[in-house]
Amino acid sequence: MKESRLFKIVYYLLDKGQATAPELAEKFEVSVRTIYRDIDALSSAGIPVYAEPGRNGGIRLMKDFVLDKAVLSEEEKQEILTALQSINAAQNIGSSQTLQKLSAIFNLNSENWLEVDFSGWSNKKFDNEKFELLKSAVIQRRSIKIRYAGSYKAISERIVQPLRLVYKSKAWYLKAFCTEKQDLRIFKLNRILDLEILNESFKYRSFTEPINDSGEEYNQITLRFPKEMAYRVYDEFDKTQVQRQANGDLIASAKMPEDAWLTGFLLSFGTQVDILSPDYLKEVIAEQAKLIYEKNKS
Repeated sequence: MKESRLFKIVYYLLDKGQATAPELAEKFEVSVRTIYRDIDALSSAGIPVYAEPGRNGGIRLMKDFVLDKAVLSEEEKQEILTALQSINAAQNIGSSQTLQKLSAIFNLNSENWLEVDFSGWSNKKFDNEKFELLKSAVIQRRSIKIRYAGSYKAISERIVQPLRLVYKSKAWYLKAFCTEKQDLRIFKLNRILDLEILNESFKYRSFTEPINDSGEEYNQITLRFPKEMAYRVYDEFDKTQVQRQANGDLIASAKMPEDAWLTGFLLSFGTQVDILSPDYLKEVIAEQAKLIYEKNKS
């Protein structure tokens, strides 16, 4: 228990820069006297930690101190290397060099058993360049101008302040503040057709949902599929969203955007899906199917 607290104190000081003894005592739920004993123990173990008196004083680590590699267990080292191996979203992120350096420091030969590639099948180079530009804009807090294919509208240009890149449900998204809407929005990366980093900087703001670029709350959609469609159902829905019926049918229920994507998604199942709710969605799909028939019957 004490050893765990000692490491946590070091991590805390590395993160915060400095802390007072009462602050650490409150953080780790011990007495101030215990904190001073911990500091003595760390110092005796060779950790360059010291207490500086005065109004702006506190407990600090020596400048440029880094944790020795022995602090990490063999399992933790392997987990770090595995995490780096999985980062192949863009080839220019430098993970390969970092992986080599850490492998040498840890004295581990990490088998490259895992590969994660988030780029599309069509144009990997463009996907990687887009990812790199967005990553730079997020880190540097620079506004970007994007040409975006929205859910309901025609392609539009927007200036946004990129806050975070998110991977969710098989796709990358950009969480950003839209200057046109003066609100937080989420943009799907593959719908960003072009982007340009601007010279305008911005102050970071916390991001709270909505989880879509329209700002509207998604409605619950409930669908029934025959058992033959199980391979596709579990491609699109988590098993917690699916209930198997006695006859083998699958009932899937989830909050989904009611847009052109949903229409196309449902039509792709042909006659192998029944819309249970909402009722008005049945009419939308029936009308679209009728239009497809009229357009192609000749």
